[in-house]
Amino acid sequence: MVKRLVEESERIYLPTPYDVPAQIFIERLAKYLKENVGEVSPPTWAATVKTSSHKEYPPQQPDWWYWRCASLLRKLYVHGAIGTSRLRVEYGGRKRRGRRIEHVRGSGGSAIREPLQQLEKAGFVTREEKKGRKLSREGTSLLNRIASEILKGVKSSTKGE
Repeated sequence: MVKRLVEESERIYLPTPYDVPAQIFIERLAKYLKENVGEVSPPTWAATVKTSSHKEYPPQQPDWWYWRCASLLRKLYVHGAIGTSRLRVEYGGRKRRGRRIEHVRGSGGSAIREPLQQLEKAGFVTREEKKGRKLSREGTSLLNRIASEILKGVKSSTKGE
């Protein structure tokens, strides 16, 4: 009994993206993608296009493309293999139509498909037949590494207080 408790307490704990707040994680991952991954870059149309028909304006953040790529990687980690049509629903929202009844609209397909293609070219995402795209080993490793870096930073900042 005692030996079993000692073995459980000595286990190595590997932080995952589940252990980190999503906003902080996506921000750090977007920064990493922008600085270190050459395959991920916004196309020319990204500065002027709306991301969905329910949006009124294009994204105001200049590096929204990297945030979208980071968010997609996290969603693939959380949900597993997922297709573009389901991701369109995830990023969609309600369409305001004045006095008429609101309707749900999916996100624009190219604002999801093209980042996924770039992430696939970078080696972070792979295709799975009849299920959509999923994270590759490199993608899972990257997300776990960034989560552990964030937690190390949080632990070191709380030790100083």
